[in-house]
Amino acid sequence: MKAKRMVFLALLTAIALTLFLVEAQIPIPITGVKLGLSNIVSLFALCLLGPWDALTVLLLRCGLGCLLSGQPATFPYSIAGGLLSLAVMILLRRMTTDRQIFVVSVFGGIFHNIGQILVAVLITKTPGVAIYLPILLAAGLLAGVFTGFAAQYLILHLKKLKQ
Repeated sequence: MKAKRMVFLALLTAIALTLFLVEAQIPIPITGVKLGLSNIVSLFALCLLGPWDALTVLLLRCGLGCLLSGQPATFPYSIAGGLLSLAVMILLRRMTTDRQIFVVSVFGGIFHNIGQILVAVLITKTPGVAIYLPILLAAGLLAGVFTGFAAQYLILHLKKLKQ
């Protein structure tokens, strides 16, 4: 059973990593704004496997994504945003149903951007970087809605297949 779970986590990580790398090729005119497609996989892991497995997928995706994209300097931003986002999503998931996964995702997207800005302020020692936060929060909200509904659709339909 342990090997089966490890293989499944590796598969989820590969899917998340592929989405991350494909998304990096999509031109978005606003610096730092992304669709967060790999969050669909993180939400899937959180909802169907639990927080520890979701954390495993997140850590692997962040680490490997930064290395494979050739941008290891982005790791602190990626991991801080991801960990804060996951922490909030874990808390909210305990209070929501499968029909409210999109809400969990919206807050995850917002807190991901808050985590990134906090790291940017710490690294650059420039509090003025926070002026960019409203733009990132709006983007996080929109991306969270999109990825949340995608994950919710996936989870609800996979559960129907099991029945």
